[in-house]
Amino acid sequence: MDYQIDISTPWYSLHWFFPETLQSFTWENENAFYLFFLLPFLLIGRWLFNHFFSQKLSVALLKKTLRPDVRNLARFIPDIFLGLFIAMLLIALARPQVTNEKVEQWTEGIDIMLVIDISQSMQIEDFKPNRLEAAKEVARKFISGRFQDRIGLVIFSGDAYSLSPLTTDYELLKFYIEDIRFDMIENRGTAIGSALAVATNRMTESTSQSKVCILLSDGDNTAGNIDPIMAAKLAYSSNIKIYTIAVGKEGKVPFGKDFFGRPRMVENTLDESTLRQIAEIGEGTFYRVSNNKALEEVFNQIDQYEKAEIKESRYRDTTDYYHHYLYWGLSFFLLWMLLKTTFLTNVLQD
Repeated sequence: MDYQIDISTPWYSLHWFFPETLQSFTWENENAFYLFFLLPFLLIGRWLFNHFFSQKLSVALLKKTLRPDVRNLARFIPDIFLGLFIAMLLIALARPQVTNEKVEQWTEGIDIMLVIDISQSMQIEDFKPNRLEAAKEVARKFISGRFQDRIGLVIFSGDAYSLSPLTTDYELLKFYIEDIRFDMIENRGTAIGSALAVATNRMTESTSQSKVCILLSDGDNTAGNIDPIMAAKLAYSSNIKIYTIAVGKEGKVPFGKDFFGRPRMVENTLDESTLRQIAEIGEGTFYRVSNNKALEEVFNQIDQYEKAEIKESRYRDTTDYYHHYLYWGLSFFLLWMLLKTTFLTNVLQD
């Protein structure tokens, strides 16, 4: 956790000399610290000048009376305050500051419609635990990675149904996705054309400069009264870019259990031509995936492709604290001036 300076602390508090306080500052003129190297030479030079050139009174004393006395060190007290005065000036000259920076990010965002097949074949278990649950998992991760994009949700089997309009309430979207079940639509089949039409209708009034539809299915168009190619052309006329994802392996795939509880194997085929044409018309990309990892990688690619430019504004609030050290320096200067006129300088100098 960053150390916080309490601005209500008075200038005369020793708080301003704590290491954590000094380390929390940024210094506007760091080169001023190099002048500290000259401070010892300045004080030594002053002492040598006073020793050799100041006026002295010749007094004859017996040798036995010239005994060392710690009180003689008091003559250095004024110079100590002079040194502290100069040190405070140098710290003030370095200009200690604390800068708080606030960053605001915004983006125009992208409108994205997820169109997910929930037909009975999505129960096939060539994905773990099955195709639909794998699709739901990657959809949740995809939503978590978005920022300020409006996302909607369409599900379809024999009919198409708009489960969620375009929204930035990502938690609500995840709740809807979690609740998707195979029995939500009674009619059997795969109405790809109808699903595209519903998604297009949801995005028609969108004013976003970028609109994207991600269609995920494992079958051919076998239901609905709208041709998928015509639906793709209508979507393209509304400036909607279409990605299509075909899920499923070719050949024998596990689908449920047999009488003895063993995986029942069924033959699976998928005609990719319709989904490919839809992606071409929508100027998107067609993907074919056969396992969970490949499906996740496809969503990651789409996530990277469809990123809005994030803009940001930075606000800097800078507070100076050099005046605290000037006050300390003035205090040390006044003490030095006061001691210069006392016996500590005039009597104990010799």
